[in-house]
Amino acid sequence: MPIPTGRSGVDRSLLRDDVYRRLRDAIVDGTFEPGEQLRDGDLAEWLGVSRTPVREALLRLGASGLVVAVPGRSTAVSTIDPRVVRDARDVIASMHGLAVRETAGKLSVEDVGRMREANHRFAEALRADDLAAALDADDEFHMIPVTALGNRALEAVLEQFGPLVRRAELVRFTLDGRASVERHEQLIGLLSVGDVHGAESVTFDIWHSLPADEPVDE
Repeated sequence: MPIPTGRSGVDRSLLRDDVYRRLRDAIVDGTFEPGEQLRDGDLAEWLGVSRTPVREALLRLGASGLVVAVPGRSTAVSTIDPRVVRDARDVIASMHGLAVRETAGKLSVEDVGRMREANHRFAEALRADDLAAALDADDEFHMIPVTALGNRALEAVLEQFGPLVRRAELVRFTLDGRASVERHEQLIGLLSVGDVHGAESVTFDIWHSLPADEPVDE
């Protein structure tokens, strides 16, 4: 869809990380569609910032695979390539598998409670057909073990490739949302009792349930 008209109400003191997050989320939630051109001047005007943080954000988005730059032309939102999503999904699944393997039986009561609360909000968002809220709640749910682990290298990998996978999650939540809620509850129980192998297995199933296996032209 075209860039929304008018200013978005973002303060001019917006940090470059905030610009990156705004553009990333607009791509993930479909505000900017695959193939749509993104001109830094238009984006800067929309966000009420200079072109510099926008250009930096587009470079970061390029590294994540969410946008592609054509020399001498404007940047465009990348198409959803099943092979690329599949590769990113496998990396993300491995990182989350590591996080639950290292935190099973070690999460605080508060962490487990926040996972349950996030999953409750996830379920409520699905019932309300609010996929954006569902994605946010799902992301919060899975990041609790990651944050508890405190592995910065792991977090950096998720930051880079996570948004690419989140676009595919929109399809999964539309088709298979209830199953995701149930898998989340199962994971919480396994983490609580310290079942390392069970938690890792459920995490594998969660991430490999993404619809990323459609045939790809060779």
